[in-house]
Amino acid sequence: MQSQVDFGYAPIYVYGHLIVTAITAPLLYLALKRRWPKLLTGAIAAIALWSFAAFAILNFVAGINSRMKLPTEQFFKAGEGSVLDMGAGSGRSALMVLESRPKATLVALDSFAESYTEHFHEDSAAGQARLLANLRSAGVAERATIKQGDMRQIPYPDATFDAIVSVAAIDHLGSKGAGVALKEASRVIRPGGEFLLVVLSKDAWLKFVLGPIWLHSGTPKMERWTTALRTLKFDIVEQGTQPIVLWIFARKQIAVQP
Repeated sequence: MQSQVDFGYAPIYVYGHLIVTAITAPLLYLALKRRWPKLLTGAIAAIALWSFAAFAILNFVAGINSRMKLPTEQFFKAGEGSVLDMGAGSGRSALMVLESRPKATLVALDSFAESYTEHFHEDSAAGQARLLANLRSAGVAERATIKQGDMRQIPYPDATFDAIVSVAAIDHLGSKGAGVALKEASRVIRPGGEFLLVVLSKDAWLKFVLGPIWLHSGTPKMERWTTALRTLKFDIVEQGTQPIVLWIFARKQIAVQP
């Protein structure tokens, strides 16, 4: 049985759709009971059904507040070495790696600043405490190090890590910031090192879930990410999609000596 962890996403992300359901469901009841115009009744019913379905998809299909599984078992299959988690947040991606690869060590890097506060409604100290608590709860804290830092200026020397993982983090930096973060990833990973990039996708799942309430600006298509990685001398090994996200598994090229 898995240990209990709390990833702490802000209630608006986890339960926001239910607020819409709570408002529209009683209105739908009144509309049906008092025989409001069919067009108005239909619109209320559509919003009520959408909001409840979107809540179910976000929580039970995409599992926003649940443990993650590696999208590909090929990532870091050797299982030993150092992994950098870029934008570790409250620990979903860190636990995904450390629980799947019991001999790996991991640096959980996050700024714990504006973006973190927006998603978790906690300050830096509380954010680091939550991450540490989740690592301890999962029994992997002894193999993890928490480091406060910016993905666009990673505080480690060149070729430090055997692998890198980043989940729903780099895509929050905007186009320019994401480009800088990818360059930093290329710098700190060793030749032959593996990179698992998971970002929000512009697929039908995400569009349905976001609907008219939230808009997400950092969701470029798969081709943009693969092109950026190839430019930085990564070979694309495998790629795919899951509800709401797309993922790319890449390997840093080994320079050929002249």
